[in-house]
Amino acid sequence: MGRIQQLEKRLSVALGEQVWRESGLSAPVDAEEHQRTISRLEQQAVDLRAALEEREAELGAAREANRQLTRALNQRE
Repeated sequence: MGRIQQLEKRLSVALGEQVWRESGLSAPVDAEEHQRTISRLEQQAVDLRAALEEREAELGAAREANRQLTRALNQRE
């Protein structure tokens, strides 16, 4: 990248940050913050999948116990 392009890019970034600050909308979010958010959300997704699998296993066990109890009741009649 030529020196002029580097300077144009730096100027563009600086002006963009200035516009954000002056607009009062919000501060620009940096890439590291995005990466932290992504990592946190990925971990949350893993945790939720594990919890879902656990609940599905519990549900399967409860259904099986219900079937066995129903059979036992039907056999008594």
